Formats: sequence, structure tokens, C-alpha cells
Amino acid sequence: MVSEASAGIALRRAVSDDLGFIMETERIPAHEGLIGRWSAERHAASLASGDFAYLIALEQGRSAGFAILRDLSDPHGNTGLQRIAMVEPGRGRGRAFLAAILDWIFTETPCHRLCLEVFTDNARARKVYRSLGFVEEGVLRQVVRRPDGRRADQFLMSILRPEWRRRDA
Repeated sequence: MVSEASAGIALRRAVSDDLGFIMETERIPAHEGLIGRWSAERHAASLASGDFAYLIALEQGRSAGFAILRDLSDPHGNTGLQRIAMVEPGRGRGRAFLAAILDWIFTETPCHRLCLEVFTDNARARKVYRSLGFVEEGVLRQVVRRPDGRRADQFLMSILRPEWRRRDA
């Protein structure tokens, strides 16, 4: 199913044939150190799980990015944005994709709170998240060990369903 979104980005649920695209996109050099990388086996298991949703961003009918949502079956309505990545980062299309994801998650699921973690040194992503209504809740200190062995902090951010509803009011 493809749903139309704002700013020329459409969404569709990913299928197993999309795993090559997803893995290739998360390995784009511009994403190094900003998003994680999973094995094909981990992606396949998550894609098959009812607790995850993989969404593909479509721009003019072509795959332009992907997102992974986790914890869809959380009984408290807390869902996590595990990963979002665009094929051509830095063009501003990620914001349109994220806006479409917010619309999807709050209209198609019972999600009450969508949360994410973002590295404290990723100012560009933090600016995008804040512009769409995400609030910084706190710092997860030294929560990730980067490939070079250094520890990195992340901000925990979230947006609540009532905040999403008020966005355009």
C-alpha cells in the first residue's frame, strides 16, 4: 500500500525485496557514525516481526530512503524510530519523509508517544526533529560505542500524539 505524503514524498511498507536497498542505504558513507547498520539476518527477522514496521520513502516512484519503527505492539503506546536514512542526505527530503512517518504512525497505529535517540553531535538531525515537534527529554550518557571505540552520548527525544495533532492547528 502506498500512501501519499506532503512535499512529493510517498510511503509504502517495505517487503523482503527491499532489504538490499535498505542495507545499501544505511552503508552510504555520509551515514557513517550517525546511524546503525544491521546484518541481513537481523533486518529479515525484524521485517518479519509484527513489532517492527519498515517504511520506504518514494520520490517520483523511486525509493529515496527508509525508516524502521520498533515496539509497535508496546501496550503503553510507546513506539521508537529505530532508524531513518535517505539515499541523498542533506537535500531536505528527510524532513518531508519524517513528517509523512509522523502522519502514518499517528493515523495508522495506536501509538501515543514516538521516541528516538540522536547523537548529541548530530545538530542537523536534532534541528529537523525539533522543527517537527520532537522534544529533547534527556541525555543518554555514553550509551553507544562507536567503531573507533569512543563512547558517544545521545539525546532521547519524543513527540506525543496530542502534540502531533496541535502541530498544524
